[in-house]
Amino acid sequence: MRLAIVTAYPPSKVTLTEYGYHLVKHFRLHKDVSEIVLLTDKTEQPKDFSFKEKGCKITVKECWNFNDYRNVFKIAKSIKETKPDAVLFNLQFLKFGDKKIPAALGLMLPMLCKAMRIPTISLLHNILEQVDLENAGITQNPILQKVYNFIGTSLTRFVLSSDVLAVTISKYKTILDKKYKARNVALIPHGSFETPPKPDLGLPGGPMQVMAFGKFGTYKKVEPMIEAIEHVRLQTDLDIEIVIAGTDSPNTPGYLEAVKQKYAHVKQLRFTGYVAEEDVPKIFGDSAVTVFPYTSTTGSSGVLHQAGSYGKAVVLPDLGDLGILVREEGYVGEFFEPENVKSLAQAIQTILQDEEYRISLGIKNYKAACSLPMSKIADMYMDYFKAINFAKDTNQKIDLSEKKKQEIVTI
Repeated sequence: MRLAIVTAYPPSKVTLTEYGYHLVKHFRLHKDVSEIVLLTDKTEQPKDFSFKEKGCKITVKECWNFNDYRNVFKIAKSIKETKPDAVLFNLQFLKFGDKKIPAALGLMLPMLCKAMRIPTISLLHNILEQVDLENAGITQNPILQKVYNFIGTSLTRFVLSSDVLAVTISKYKTILDKKYKARNVALIPHGSFETPPKPDLGLPGGPMQVMAFGKFGTYKKVEPMIEAIEHVRLQTDLDIEIVIAGTDSPNTPGYLEAVKQKYAHVKQLRFTGYVAEEDVPKIFGDSAVTVFPYTSTTGSSGVLHQAGSYGKAVVLPDLGDLGILVREEGYVGEFFEPENVKSLAQAIQTILQDEEYRISLGIKNYKAACSLPMSKIADMYMDYFKAINFAKDTNQKIDLSEKKKQEIVTI
């Protein structure tokens, strides 16, 4: 199979870049994939293909830009030119832009692929029905929220034009099945990016690093985390360094710089900026705790899977998609009340003061991560592509309702 993957890709700063990297990394090793056609956004620096293992050929076409109104035409043209056997879209609602029109136009691509009769799977990392539009930085206006929900419903129908729509959380499948009467929605877990050898659960010398990783400013706010650690410092003699690893969310440019100025008086506070893929292991490996300072959630958490891969204890709010993910995939952590600084401080302190507890959490999260490596996730996608081809050859429709799901997947 010549598989086209439409995604942002490192060193891109566009959302889902890291996930795109690991999709390519693992599909290129799959025995049924002869070539990957990477349809990605344009970047000034060359794309990162620093893979250790040899794999299939990768053809790169940088054919779109964030917030470009012409993306839908450019990507469709590239698909026609490269003539892949199948297409996989790595999507969320603001994948192609944070401006409404280019974002919406990009989500029409699965429908166009269906019209071209190319087997298509769309991985949708969030659904609008589960997005807090205010906390996600989209709009605070209640009237506009209703408008966006109406538009979101229409865009979801476009994405549902895919032969198979993959979601990472069971609740998403339930909602799509019920609201849209969909029969082509598959639950495919997020998967863990890396499954390294059992990690060294010890810590480097010096202060214990408490780290948050991601794109910040909308529903991921680091102020409560900074204030919580200041509270812990007052209550204990723990030597702690605060590490903010990542960049601003596209919706909140300048957020981290404002935070840096506001908390300039705080000791041992470090902002790393963008973290290149090769530096991710050290960022996680050096941390004692990974914190999720979220006020809401918008989908499955890649950061949680990364933390698990490196055997890290986590502190997180028990809310929305994150709470569902933890229960479904076997992760564990110390929970806190969202936006409650004292609750967050207590959760962090509980882990840092109990070395045995910290290590036990890391071991359990590592085991959860190992249970769903990306290689297994790639196998699941390939099974669905085979089911799509079989359905086309026999003039059937894909039906992934509960009574038909097992039959289709095992064809």
